[in-house]
Amino acid sequence: MKEMTVISGKGGTGKTSLVASFAALGEGMVLADCDVDAANLHLVVEPRVKKSRPFVGGEKARIDSDLCVACGACFDFCRFGAVSMDGPPNSIAMEAFEIDPLACEGCGVCSRFCEAGAVVMEEAHGGAWFVSETRHGPLVHARLAAGAGNSGKLVSLIRQEAREIAARRDLDLVLVDGSPGIGCPVIASITGSRLVLVVTEPGLSGFHDLQRVAELARHFRIPVAVAINKFDLSREQEKEMEAWCTSQGIPVAGKIPFGTEFTEAMIAGKSVVEHSEGPVSAAVRNLWSEIEKLLRNQQVE
Repeated sequence: MKEMTVISGKGGTGKTSLVASFAALGEGMVLADCDVDAANLHLVVEPRVKKSRPFVGGEKARIDSDLCVACGACFDFCRFGAVSMDGPPNSIAMEAFEIDPLACEGCGVCSRFCEAGAVVMEEAHGGAWFVSETRHGPLVHARLAAGAGNSGKLVSLIRQEAREIAARRDLDLVLVDGSPGIGCPVIASITGSRLVLVVTEPGLSGFHDLQRVAELARHFRIPVAVAINKFDLSREQEKEMEAWCTSQGIPVAGKIPFGTEFTEAMIAGKSVVEHSEGPVSAAVRNLWSEIEKLLRNQQVE
């Protein structure tokens, strides 16, 4: 079983649209949408949810107002401004402290220094994750609650579930729609992958993002390939990016021209290869053929 992750230096480069197209072109795969902070692969693959589970991303503090003696230790030690004296009175104090769950970071300092034992650490439900069936096969995806943390932990959970499904169904590939950037969710998305496809666009910022993401993958010794989307918007920058990839031993697996086909396909709720036979669709098909060759190559085994 192989695992490939599609990432980008920033959001909006077209990686999810490419993943949807790869799902339509390939066979025997499990899809995993690991861009949990802004998941949208489900918009074009029509998932039918078969399993739903809550995601526990850590802990949050809560003050039992009946036990609070209003000593103020929680207020003094909190570094996130989460504690205020807005709680209801009790038999001990005229006013009790309370904790804003949105501001609480779950560090547990207030619980450690509350001598009255009034601070309780409780599981923080930060969203939900799902196993669905689509017209292209199984999809594991999630919805992270607004402001919730530990998205790297949720990404790891999604990838593990996708691997288990692939093993049970004897499927050959786990195709991951990763997070943009170089932070914790991205690291959780690519670790252990057989191949990373970086989707970029011509331009100074796109070139910089490409270099950062490629360096991240290299740090984890994961082979990298590049797809340049909208390559014809700046032929000079495209050539510079391609020359840099060649100097780094990174294959440019494909270049996709600028066009309206991606947008039209999204409006129709389909991948571009399902919706169109134009130049963008043809470039994506060629890109997938190159990706299949790279996955078969012994260098990435």
